[in-house]
Amino acid sequence: MDRVPEPTADDERGLLLGWLAFHRDALAAKCAGLTDEQLVTAAAPPSDLSLLGLVRHLSEMERHYLVRPLSGVPLGLRYCTDDNPEGDIEGLMPSMAGPSLDVWRAEVAEADRLLAAYPGLDGPVALGTHAVRWYVVKVLQEYARHNGHADLLRERIDGARGE
Repeated sequence: MDRVPEPTADDERGLLLGWLAFHRDALAAKCAGLTDEQLVTAAAPPSDLSLLGLVRHLSEMERHYLVRPLSGVPLGLRYCTDDNPEGDIEGLMPSMAGPSLDVWRAEVAEADRLLAAYPGLDGPVALGTHAVRWYVVKVLQEYARHNGHADLLRERIDGARGE
């Protein structure tokens, strides 16, 4: 599988978006080749966290911190609600794997489309209080943090290691 390489850009935009692409790809690689049952396996008890839970959580992060502020549309979260605040992570079934991966890919594609319309990182966003840079760094740190969890989960599922 061809992987997105670490970024080599020297400019801030290229560097931040390069690392974001790298970490998105790392999450996809951690999920690749697993069955739907394996994707919902909470492999590190007592935690309920699964690889699919991470995908769903990062879909929420893409939507809340990139798509929503960059589009200016006050979108709600897809999985988490007042009645089910952990809906991205808890109660997952194997049948949710394909649709959840599709949602994640769609949120990533929409975030990338919207980011392309913001050539600078200093400017304000359509809906929010921070510059574009803040939102990109927020999502990037979410991926970096949770890819560490994904590493551990994947190793517990089938022994696979590496970025």
